[in-house]
Amino acid sequence: MKPVKVISFGEILLRLSPQWEQHNAALYVGGAEANVAAALAKWGTPVAYISRMPDNGIAHEVDQQLQALGVSTDRMLKGGDRIGIYYLEQGKDLKNAGVVYDRKYSSFSQLQPGTVDWDSLLGDAEWFHWSALTPALNEDTAIICKEILEAATRKGLFISTDLNYRSRLWQYGKQPFAVMPELVAYCDLVMGNIWAAHTMLDTNLNTVALEANSREVYLQEALAVAKEITEKFPRCKQVAFTYRFSHAPAHNLYYATWYDNGSLSVSKQYETNDVVDRVGSGDSFMAGLIHARLSGMDAQETISFAAAAAWSKLFLKGDFNLTAKEDILKLI
Repeated sequence: MKPVKVISFGEILLRLSPQWEQHNAALYVGGAEANVAAALAKWGTPVAYISRMPDNGIAHEVDQQLQALGVSTDRMLKGGDRIGIYYLEQGKDLKNAGVVYDRKYSSFSQLQPGTVDWDSLLGDAEWFHWSALTPALNEDTAIICKEILEAATRKGLFISTDLNYRSRLWQYGKQPFAVMPELVAYCDLVMGNIWAAHTMLDTNLNTVALEANSREVYLQEALAVAKEITEKFPRCKQVAFTYRFSHAPAHNLYYATWYDNGSLSVSKQYETNDVVDRVGSGDSFMAGLIHARLSGMDAQETISFAAAAAWSKLFLKGDFNLTAKEDILKLI
């Protein structure tokens, strides 16, 4: 296996973005953890992506696209019959009603516990990343997350997670707060937002104060919730939250916070009315955090780079952020 610093694990997906009046659709390769890997490879961080794909022509093309970006795929699992698909119109947000998933019986979702030697696959990497999308699929994938997190812990990897919450995925009889805390206990870094943390980790949320829709209140909540997470999960020392507000189809107001050992750093605030594609912005933020930490950036540099990386993705079509690092630095 090719030596890498980071391993990103999750389901590979294809996105179809219909243009109904034109009777066609754009096709993109994606999936949250693949998006993280693609951005890291673009910025020069050695990264491998682990998913499970069938042995067919579509999967081979997907594999080639990942390799062309610089993502190592030599740890990819093979098996099953299909790659999962989701349908989302261009410019829409995955959190809204516009997304339709076609992921049932996908190769990744049918991965069985106890069938993979995770210790061997992790090799001598330094960082392991996963997201809440994987345990949302079914009970088996939740068990697999625990397997690989235990292996990563045994091998001394730094572990990060993204609290991606998709209500349409949690359909197998368990609520996120019944599954996620046990898995997050293995993590050194937690990324998400204050609302996802409340839903998945049962953290407190001052809903009355939040009604003020005030930046000051949002930052106060970021500090309070981050502190609570680090108290509930002693291994976790770093928490990142994003704030994304949209008041029109192409509008976005954005800023983010970074909590590190008791101190909160805040990014620049960005605003635009020219959003092209919202998909992958959060994954770009996560990739930005990983790249910044591995590059030795301090707390303020870390949150500034990650926020700028997320912001840059809003103006690119597709799931992957292929913005050059030097262009991201210009946005800070």
